Amino acid sequence: MKRSDKVRQAYPSDLTDAQWAVIEPLYSGMRTYKWSKRELTNAVLYFVKTGCQWRHLPHDFPPYSTVHSFYRRARLSGLWEKILRHLVKISRERAGRKAVPSYAIIDSQSVKTTGAAKERGIDGGKKRKAGSGTSS
Repeated sequence: MKRSDKVRQAYPSDLTDAQWAVIEPLYSGMRTYKWSKRELTNAVLYFVKTGCQWRHLPHDFPPYSTVHSFYRRARLSGLWEKILRHLVKISRERAGRKAVPSYAIIDSQSVKTTGAAKERGIDGGKKRKAGSGTSS
């Protein structure tokens, strides 16, 4: 029995059948190798959810180098962005809203600036605020 034929344990980060059905069409036209796109996607979701290192992916996923290569190619090709846009569209439509937002609101209190950081800061060696005009 090949490693890819084994039934592995399910992880909380795995896609359900319904979730996979929503994004599976977005993988059309991609070449299929030894590992299924669903299994590779589940491995990437596990990696993202847990924050583990690539080499620390559980052994019942495809080899980490294969998963990393899949992730990288999907990122460079724009597949992840395409999936996210598709999911946003679906969730907006289910909420009774237009598929694409017509405007956005940015709260100025939420936008931080760092202009003053150049003028002031903490000088760790002197244990005083730099630019305060006092000397040690």
